Amino acid sequence: MAAVGLLYVGAVLFVNGLALFGWVKGTSMIPMNLFVGVLQVVTPFYLIFTAGGDQAAIVGASGLFLFGFTYLYVAMNNAFNLDGTGLGWFCLFVAGCACVYSWWNFSGYASLGGTSATGDLLGVLWASWAILWFLFWIVLGIGHASWTRFTGAWCACQGIYTGFAPAIVLLNIPTAQTTTFAIIIGAVSVATLLLFLITLRPWTPESEAAASAETAYAGGP
Repeated sequence: MAAVGLLYVGAVLFVNGLALFGWVKGTSMIPMNLFVGVLQVVTPFYLIFTAGGDQAAIVGASGLFLFGFTYLYVAMNNAFNLDGTGLGWFCLFVAGCACVYSWWNFSGYASLGGTSATGDLLGVLWASWAILWFLFWIVLGIGHASWTRFTGAWCACQGIYTGFAPAIVLLNIPTAQTTTFAIIIGAVSVATLLLFLITLRPWTPESEAAASAETAYAGGP
């Protein structure tokens, strides 16, 4: 079930990234955020209520709420044209939580169970998401609009290699779920981050001027 949820996390990150980048227009990303947001709220409720006190299942399900609430928040912001600062500061909270989940997985936190390879993979994914949600805070929480296109480009890519790719492996190629695979995901994540930093240069006056000329985006991740 977790792999299925991860697949659709990838889908919504891809769509929302393209929205931040400017390729998905207007409110057309609302349905995807509603679909995945509801999925990522209903699913952990079910997993927790049927866990029978299994701490590993409860801890694993708890992180899904962070995604679900984020996507529902994005949908509401865009549907009702709300100010994005509240969502931005919530993203900072999520980034902090993601750091904790990453550490738990890397350190082999007993309540999570699973193999060391699974822990390494989830540790890499949560670390990548922590950086991504921190970028959402920069764009929405403190209003650095010049970072919007950079954040969108990296978000869309994250949908592929932290959502789609690991979901496919977890669903049907279990032998590929290794520490090496986790290292590859981490390396690609860092490489694309640096690539977009170099090519889009979000800190430059030119990026700031371009962002100021565009319509403010109140959506989010």
